[in-house]
Amino acid sequence: MNCPKCGSSELKVIEKRDLPADAAIRRRRECNSCNNRFTTYERVESPSVSVIKKDGTMELYSRDKLASGFYKALKKRPITPDKIEELIDESDREIREKADNEIKSTAIGEIVMKKLRETDPVAYLRYASVYKAFQDVESFTKEVESLKAKDQTLNIK
Repeated sequence: MNCPKCGSSELKVIEKRDLPADAAIRRRRECNSCNNRFTTYERVESPSVSVIKKDGTMELYSRDKLASGFYKALKKRPITPDKIEELIDESDREIREKADNEIKSTAIGEIVMKKLRETDPVAYLRYASVYKAFQDVESFTKEVESLKAKDQTLNIK
């Protein structure tokens, strides 16, 4: 392993933490050359899962793509990076449990939306606006009203 900043292989582990349900080991590392600190994760490699997309094509499931969706939806929201990683781990585990060898992209979308709805209504709306591809303002407004009816803590005018 090399430092992502300077490329040095002179690193030390300054903190190690097992993540929930033995999903991964999180390590904080520090470069001895430039003092850059960064985090690495060690995970067990799971059997591959194929995702069946809406148009019928298939692609390999990517945890990184799942993480990207969460990070985009939760960008600039008051959610800690550790909480985001926890949501990703929970979703990844649920996807792998539901998938035999394949899973529909819509099932993945529903899992992500459920987690986001429980965590942050604004992030949920961000994700849903892309996932559900609202055709007009009215359909988006209906989704907001549905969310407001279920969660009175959402303040959207």
